[in-house]
Amino acid sequence: MTPTVTALVVTYHTGPRLVECLYALKGDPDVTGIVIANNGNPPGADAWLKDFTASAPKARQLDLPNPGFGAAVNAAARLAASEYLLVINPDCVIKRGALRPMIEALEDAAAPAIAGGRIFDLQGREERGARRETLTLTRALGLGRWTLEHLPPPPGPIPVGAITGAFFLMRRKDFETLGGFDEGYFIHVEDADICRRALEAGGSVTYVPAAGALHYGSTSDVPSAFVTQHKAKSLARYFRKFARAPLERLLVELAIPFIGLALRLRG
Repeated sequence: MTPTVTALVVTYHTGPRLVECLYALKGDPDVTGIVIANNGNPPGADAWLKDFTASAPKARQLDLPNPGFGAAVNAAARLAASEYLLVINPDCVIKRGALRPMIEALEDAAAPAIAGGRIFDLQGREERGARRETLTLTRALGLGRWTLEHLPPPPGPIPVGAITGAFFLMRRKDFETLGGFDEGYFIHVEDADICRRALEAGGSVTYVPAAGALHYGSTSDVPSAFVTQHKAKSLARYFRKFARAPLERLLVELAIPFIGLALRLRG
């Protein structure tokens, strides 16, 4: 039986890259459904989205009051009846044939299972964050390696600690087993969170280099200070959530202000 895959696309003032994203999904024969979670777009983009969904039988639009990325993905997932869920950013353009390697990687993977693809820039270079170690406090503070894009590309699928939330595939039942994304994150870090929960539940996270998508990045019309603020809040939530021992919780509370400061200085 041919697998069914619903692409979940969350958009907020994305700009013209959304057009490329959705047309690529519409034209991909392995994508059997598309749910567009519209968290807010200008009138012209809203009109285009309505025209697109009217012309694409496998697409539907869900208008939301911008509850955040994870909450929007969860809402879109509830409308999907497919075997698999593909979470893809609105500034990502899927490479034709990318889904097959991810589906194959999930077939024998320990559940709950996540398969992430290779996101690359306009020059074809692997972008930061597609393959990562598990996010820990020491790695966040620069005391250990987190992202792995500087390593040689693997010849095939490999187990990793985390993948990017911009482009990944899950069985719908596994997504539901984990309760979807933690909606306490507004934007950022929810991908590291769901990967960690999958591994702690005895599951697997796999990076699949043969599954590719062009990623433009940073296309949403959102002030950088707003993004930085929410990234700091998300990191604080993550480290508090996964801190186990009393000493670890104390170290987290001491480190959180420095993480926020580092983000503001970097921005």
